[in-house]
Amino acid sequence: MPPSALTIPEALALRRRSDPELRALVSDASAITWAGLDDASRALAARLVCAGVGKGDRVGLLMPNGSDWATVAFAVMRIGGVLVPLSTLLRPPELLAQLRVASVTQLVTVRGYRDRAYLDDLAALAPALAGGPRDPALPYLRSLWVWGELPEAAAPARLVEALESEVRPADDMTILFTSGSRGAPKGVIHTHGSALRATAAGLEARCIGPGERLYIPMPFFWTGGFGSGLLSVLLAGATLLTESTPEPGHTLRFLARERATLFRGWPEQAARIAAHPDFARTDLSSLRPASLAPVLPPEERPRPGARANLFGMTESGGPYCGARLDVDLPAGKHGSCGRPFAGVEVRIVDPETGEAVAADVQGEIQLRGPNLMRGICGRIRSELFDADGFYPTGDLGRLDADGYLWYAGRRDDMFKVRGATVYPTEVEAGLRSIPGVAQAFVTDVEAGGGREVAALVVSKEADAEKLAGAARERLSAFKLPTLWLVVPDPDAVPMSATGKVDKRALQELLGSRGVRAGAPQAGRRWS
Repeated sequence: MPPSALTIPEALALRRRSDPELRALVSDASAITWAGLDDASRALAARLVCAGVGKGDRVGLLMPNGSDWATVAFAVMRIGGVLVPLSTLLRPPELLAQLRVASVTQLVTVRGYRDRAYLDDLAALAPALAGGPRDPALPYLRSLWVWGELPEAAAPARLVEALESEVRPADDMTILFTSGSRGAPKGVIHTHGSALRATAAGLEARCIGPGERLYIPMPFFWTGGFGSGLLSVLLAGATLLTESTPEPGHTLRFLARERATLFRGWPEQAARIAAHPDFARTDLSSLRPASLAPVLPPEERPRPGARANLFGMTESGGPYCGARLDVDLPAGKHGSCGRPFAGVEVRIVDPETGEAVAADVQGEIQLRGPNLMRGICGRIRSELFDADGFYPTGDLGRLDADGYLWYAGRRDDMFKVRGATVYPTEVEAGLRSIPGVAQAFVTDVEAGGGREVAALVVSKEADAEKLAGAARERLSAFKLPTLWLVVPDPDAVPMSATGKVDKRALQELLGSRGVRAGAPQAGRRWS
C-alpha cells in the first residue's frame, strides 16, 4: 500500500510485519523495537478507550522526547483520537491558550520537566480540575492524567481492533502548534493522509531509507521532531535517535555509541558539537554525506549553498521543497531550496494583486495540494485558502524557469529603511558568511522617527566594529546594520515556545543592549 493511503494503524501494522525487531526509537536511557512500540501503544490504547477516549477526541500530550512520548502518541492516533502535542517550554498562560484553541478533551502529562511543575501550572489555570469537575477556564477538558498513573482498566482487544479499522486517511490525526515570528501560535490540523503523504514525499530528498539511524534533536511537539523524525522512521523502516535535553558532549557519545548514519536538525547544534573538545577524537565515521556539514569530515563537507535548503512549514506537514542532500545542486542552482515535492503545487503571486507572476519574478509563495493541512483551529476554509484552493504562506520567493524555488524571506518581516526594502534573510546570509559568525538574526528598530537595521550575532571571535567592517564588503549600504549586539552563546537568542525567534523580544533586546557601529557618514546616501 503506498504511503499516501496509509493511516497510523496501518503503518504500524506494516512496520511490525516488515521490521519487528528493528529498534524504532533510542533515547537517552531507553530503546524500543517496532514490535515493542506496537504492543505498548496498543495496550495503552485499550486503557484510553476504557477511560473514555474515542474517535475525534483531542488528546493533549505534555512530555519530553522519548519512547513514552511515542507510545502515548501512537496509542491516541491508532484509535482515531487527535493528538495535540504541547511544548514543554510553554508558560502557564500559553498552555491555557493552546488547550483552549485546540479544544483539548483529555490531557496526558508528566508531573514536571526541568524547571516546570505542570500540575501546579494547571491547578493555577483551572482550580476546579483538582476536585474532578470541569473548569470554566477549560470547558472542553474532561480528563487529566499523569503519565504512569493512568487508569488500569482496559477495553477488549476486539474493540480496539474495531476502532483501528475505522480510521480513515481523511480523519484528523494531529493538531500541531506553530507561529510566525510575530503572530500568536495557531493550531494546524493534519489528517492521517496529509501528514503521512507529506512525510513520505520528502524521504528520498532527506535520504531516509530502510535501516537508517536518524538523529533528530528537535522536540516531538514540533513538526521537525514529529514529522521529520517520528513519522519519517515509521514510514521508512528506520530508527530514530533522540535526546530529551541535547548537550554537545553527551550527544557526541550518543552518536558514536548508536552509530548514527544521519544527523539532521539545527545547524547551530551541529556547529556546537563540532567545536567541542572531544569532537576530533570521537568516531563519527558512520555518518553519511546527507548529514549537516559541521559534523562531517572536512573532505566530505559541501561548499556553502551547494546542497538544497530544505524548505517547508507546519501547514505543509514539513518540507515541501528540496533535493537530495547527499549530492550538490546543479550549477547555477546553489543557494536554492530545490524543487517542490510530489503532492504540492507552488505558485508565486504579486503580493498586492494576487496575480501569478512570471518565472524569476519575486512574490508571495502560495501552496496547493493533498499534502497540505486540512485547516487551522477556529478558522473557516475561506479565510485560509483562496478561490483556487491555494494557501498564501506569507513567505516571499521566486520560481526560476527550471522550477527551483528561491526563498527571500517573510512578507511580514521585510521593512523599509529610507525608502529601500530590506529583507532580513539576505542580511543574515551576508553576516553568516563572515568568518567566526555562527548565527545572525536581523530585524528593524525605531530610530529618530524612522527605522534602522539591527543585528544580533552569535560569535566568540568578533566584536561589533569588526563585524560592521566585514559587512560593508558583503552588503549594500542600505542593508548594513547600524545597531549590533554580539553574544558568544546562542542561548542568548530570544525564542518563542514554538521554536522560532521571537522578533518582538529581539527588537526589545537590540533596542536596550545594542551598540552602534558601522553607521553611515553624515550626508552619505543609502544606495
